[in-house]
Amino acid sequence: MPLDIDTLRLDFPILAQSVNDYPLVYLDNAATTQKPQAVLDALNYYYQQQNANVHRAAHALSGQATQAFEAARAKVAAFINAPDKRQIIWTRGTTEAINLVAYSFGMHSLKAGDEILLSTLEHHANIVPWQQVAATTGAIIKVIPLTAGAELDMEAAAGLFSTRTKLLAVSHISNALGVINPIKQLIDMAKAVGAVTLVDGAQAVGHLPVDVQKLDCDFYVFSGHKMFGPTGIGVLYGKRDMLERMPPWQTGGEMIKQVSFTHTSFGELPFKFEAGTPNIAGAIGLGAAIDYLSGLDRNAITAHEHNLMQQLLAGLSAMPDVRIIGHPKAGAVSFVIDEVHPQDLATLLDMQGIAVRTGHHCAMPLMQALGLEQGTIRASVAFYNTSDDIAALLAGIDKAREFF
Repeated sequence: MPLDIDTLRLDFPILAQSVNDYPLVYLDNAATTQKPQAVLDALNYYYQQQNANVHRAAHALSGQATQAFEAARAKVAAFINAPDKRQIIWTRGTTEAINLVAYSFGMHSLKAGDEILLSTLEHHANIVPWQQVAATTGAIIKVIPLTAGAELDMEAAAGLFSTRTKLLAVSHISNALGVINPIKQLIDMAKAVGAVTLVDGAQAVGHLPVDVQKLDCDFYVFSGHKMFGPTGIGVLYGKRDMLERMPPWQTGGEMIKQVSFTHTSFGELPFKFEAGTPNIAGAIGLGAAIDYLSGLDRNAITAHEHNLMQQLLAGLSAMPDVRIIGHPKAGAVSFVIDEVHPQDLATLLDMQGIAVRTGHHCAMPLMQALGLEQGTIRASVAFYNTSDDIAALLAGIDKAREFF
């Protein structure tokens, strides 16, 4: 049965507002998704009824907060099919999760001559940390190039893997182009040469079912706010043996077992990577977002989003001066219009209540490879978007084309 989108939209209060006297058409979901009332309620309930620090006190509020906080960890583990909730590490987001792996694993395990394999499609968050690791350790970064269709060149990728390859770090879905990468194939190629694998799943978890055991990746990272949860909360999943071997990244309270002025011993997983007071409300809010998503038919969501993407691609393809970048499959569509600066188009769309994003989308190397110095216009969908939203965007683009 198709999703009842009109009813689901009522769960998202922000979608009912107007912008510049037009109904809001929110198509910037790749940057951040809106939050259902269930998530807002969970945040309010924690602060109004349970506000206390976790793990540290024997009083009732602390016990309630700890129970809700750790229940959220278990929900995340189940959502991505992690074997054990202790393999779920709370972070501030995808960026911090990648940095944790870079500085705890990369800085301590890589050496001069080792190779780190990235792709041209990567977000800056999955490039810059590895550059810092390479600069410190002497490791070498290699990059999987693109085909003429702006997808990963898998033949070239096969030639880049060798016994010197020690780490593959690649996105599941491109935030800039909506390309779904062949993650499982890449992971298998990396495992064949003994390389560690990290998958940036920030754009995937809100659109596709994710099973880390089937993928067999060593690390999988994502952010709460890209999957209808709060900002400031993210997840690092890691294989148990990897996390056990890695030293703590940040130190302080909460992550210790015993401290003296001459020696400190660290706590067990997951706590050795969670120094200080965590984002308790954020974790609880993410747990509420997972509950909300789990109550929906994920296959129906995927089918609905696919239909929206096809409607958008067909409409853009009918405009002779519009060029779609690559072959988008999920979430986002990037395009450019001849002789029109992306920011100018976005401004005119905003005047009609339509929210899109422009620029390099934190993917400057990708834009350079594509010869797009001004970046692109990116429209990105979520399941609460409708055919009317896509029609409004296409009509808005037509108005802008006439204006220019």
